[in-house]
Amino acid sequence: MRRHAMSSESTLEQPMRRTFLRGAAAGMMMFALPIGRTAAGTTARVADDIKSIPVSRHYDLTLARTPVNFTGQPASAVTLNGTIPGPLLHFREGDEVSVRLANRLDETTSIHWHGLLVPNAMDGVPGVTFPGVRGGESFEYRFKLRQSGTYWYHSHAILQEPAGFYAPLIIDAAQPEPFQYDRDYVILLSDWTDIPPARVLANLKKTDGFYNYRRQTLTELFAQLQTATSAEERHAIWTERLGWARMRMDPTDFSDGGPEWQYLLQGQRSEDNWTALFAPGERVRLRFINGAAMNFFDVSLPGLDMTVVAADGQNVEPVKVRELRIGNGETYDVIVQPTERRAYTIFAATMARIGFARGTLAPEAGMEAPIPTLGLRPVRKLSEMAGVHGEGEHAQHGSRPAAPAATSQPPGSSSHASLSSAPSADHSAHASANLSHAQPPAAPVTAHETHAATSVHAATVSAIAASAMVRERLSYKDLRSLQPTRNAGEQARTIQLDLTGDMNRYFWTINGKRLSEATFFEARVDEPLRFVLTNKTMMEHPMHLHGAFFTLENGQDAYLPRKHTVIVTPGETVTLNTAFDEQGGWVFHCHLFYHAATGMVQAVIVK
Repeated sequence: MRRHAMSSESTLEQPMRRTFLRGAAAGMMMFALPIGRTAAGTTARVADDIKSIPVSRHYDLTLARTPVNFTGQPASAVTLNGTIPGPLLHFREGDEVSVRLANRLDETTSIHWHGLLVPNAMDGVPGVTFPGVRGGESFEYRFKLRQSGTYWYHSHAILQEPAGFYAPLIIDAAQPEPFQYDRDYVILLSDWTDIPPARVLANLKKTDGFYNYRRQTLTELFAQLQTATSAEERHAIWTERLGWARMRMDPTDFSDGGPEWQYLLQGQRSEDNWTALFAPGERVRLRFINGAAMNFFDVSLPGLDMTVVAADGQNVEPVKVRELRIGNGETYDVIVQPTERRAYTIFAATMARIGFARGTLAPEAGMEAPIPTLGLRPVRKLSEMAGVHGEGEHAQHGSRPAAPAATSQPPGSSSHASLSSAPSADHSAHASANLSHAQPPAAPVTAHETHAATSVHAATVSAIAASAMVRERLSYKDLRSLQPTRNAGEQARTIQLDLTGDMNRYFWTINGKRLSEATFFEARVDEPLRFVLTNKTMMEHPMHLHGAFFTLENGQDAYLPRKHTVIVTPGETVTLNTAFDEQGGWVFHCHLFYHAATGMVQAVIVK
């Protein structure tokens, strides 16, 4: 395997900073295109079973601009082979593969293989791992696949990803999977806006909460005070409202967006009714990918329990849930088994409850099922923010923040009643506080430890799933690796990463420094590292690592799950163990697109 030596820290830092900052100011006009949608109209899409899509070792991709129409207004999209999402790449573990990208744009581009363990020169970060693919030129990516599972690929050139440059990638396992299924579908969730990415970013920096149309009003405050039953309750209401005002934060701002977003499922709008087919009694594998720029999704199939069998491409012990929250950059594989000959809605509500993506699982095309209501508007509680400001037990122990309350919609807006559990914005789905301080350090996960075959028999796994309690919502604490985590044998070096930022001026940082100000970390090949992340902001951050998986300390002792993206909630501390087996610069960043674009990026230079 080829290794690339770094002579000094500045060799990497300056091009990296220039690339990100240049892209953030670029002002490119880019839009998104769903599969089957053109300027002329819409074609309803019935999903392809992945099993029917041939495995290939080589693909040709062409990046170009394509006219589209999402909203009745013509727009221009950046597309891969004319579609958004781009084409599914279907590989097999162990193969040497190649992908040739022809860039028909007039700007530099790249492909980042999200979650794939590839040589540093193939990682696809312009100015960091390679110069990028200039306009009118082509580049061939070549690497050997050392893993299997559900992944995706997207641009790492600033402002191209939310414009439509993203697509799924599936790698078949070399050995039989430890679970059985009859049909196999990929479901890539994303968001879209007619507003060009450069303008979105400018608007966010121009006005605090520019896209937050659901602020708490004085009318709501007076209504709360009037319905209070005691002086103590009125005092608490005043204290809560004044506390948020002093922090210049808003408890309803969850996603830096509002009704300008369109939510897509496999590139289709809700009304397009993307449909995956099944026969009653079949086991259906659904591979969820969150490729959105700025939105988390709460995924459910009303009437069906989901058995989670993989997270971020890594097999886990099966766990039954009714809902799972998927952050930007994460993937989850679930198996459902509908026994009735009827349709089921695939419902992906945004965490902020400002919209949803929707598809259908049905025995025949054209069928539909009721669409659940969004539920109540989530509102954070001030108690969640204790850890942010260094107060209370959250700051001391890194424990999970208190759940925010779900309140009614403000006057004048539609009111929804939840059909399931209250859609509060707490991250109970990802309550991954550091619960194992007393445990020895977990083994770092290197590229050599891929999620290869396990000794777990499919029948045993099925029995585990059948007897498991059904959780209302998946928690990180539920994730348990199928393979034991090796003992590190020595204390890993700790890297402290505080997630910081300024919501008012809209820039996001790590350890109080934007990318342009950061001093990057250094490490040796195979050196055990322990990342300790503390979120000192009011927003969740899905943090993504290039070049290696990490184990998440979640209380599962020697069976810690392996992930490449983990959500850190406000006031929370999480601990991740990792090591790199490849030299070069590997970035670590928030996968909320505009957070990374304004500076929430760090890097480890491995020598």
